[in-house]
Amino acid sequence: MATILPQEEALEEACRVLAAGELVAIPTETVYGLAADATNGAAVARIFEAKGRPRFNPLITHVADRAMAERLAVFSPLAGRLADAFWPGPLTLVLPQRPGSGIHSLVTAGLDTVALRCPRGFGRHVVARLGRPLAAPSANVSGRVSGTSAKAVEAGLGARIPLIVDGGPTPVGLESTIVKVTDDALVLLRPGGVPAEEVQRVAGQGLSRGATGVQAPGMLSSHYAPEARIRLNAEAVLPGEALLAFGPERARGAEAATAILNLSPSGDLREAAANLFSHLSALDASGASVIAAEPVPVTGLGEAINDRLARAAAPRDIAAEGR
Repeated sequence: MATILPQEEALEEACRVLAAGELVAIPTETVYGLAADATNGAAVARIFEAKGRPRFNPLITHVADRAMAERLAVFSPLAGRLADAFWPGPLTLVLPQRPGSGIHSLVTAGLDTVALRCPRGFGRHVVARLGRPLAAPSANVSGRVSGTSAKAVEAGLGARIPLIVDGGPTPVGLESTIVKVTDDALVLLRPGGVPAEEVQRVAGQGLSRGATGVQAPGMLSSHYAPEARIRLNAEAVLPGEALLAFGPERARGAEAATAILNLSPSGDLREAAANLFSHLSALDASGASVIAAEPVPVTGLGEAINDRLARAAAPRDIAAEGR
């Protein structure tokens, strides 16, 4: 079983394990990530093995700052503006990979682009101390609900990895927003912890949607899924269902639900995002075969919440995650 250390005591041990080519589950502001040295192919392969993740799906590379990122990718003025505004934070930029970057091809799935993010907190500290970028998808079994606590990571991966760093519950609770920057155009590949409206405000231009193919993590149709089936936009609870509620008003028949958890009783989308994965996991553990999810507005962080719920509700196929 994995050793669990509080983040205040874990920096040197985490760097030692990572430098040896092993895996470490680390906390960030989004979700917990399963980290490996992004320049070490054998270490990156261990991520795919531990998660059961398909290798055609690229990983996000985590950096300590923009200077490290610019050694790995080519930044346009627009990409630089976004990095300066949102890093460290939950925005991933997909950029042209710089020749000789040293990032292993398993990380990029053979693409000529690389997905880069500068995380807050412990994740950033460990990258800076190690001095190498880290590949770090979400620390969970592939296709399942992302871990937002060390306990959740231990339940899914504790027998497969040597070290889990406990940083407490993750404050954002959703994976990063992923934006591809091509010339002067922006494509939203995955909504996440930075609302699309904020990216557009800083960029001074719109984001296009509807990208096809697997260009970044989180783009497979079936994703972030509990064992139970998800029924979306539920206005009534059917017999035997658990209820994922939102806001002050309840779906009809809510009193008969086998279990109820409310993402945000006040209807606050930031609170709802932070609670999404932990509430899905708890309702899944209640034993219900179906989780009815009440409607959530699609504005702001609601776009990312609805994206995760839709992928969790999709017919199950090979799935994978990204931070």
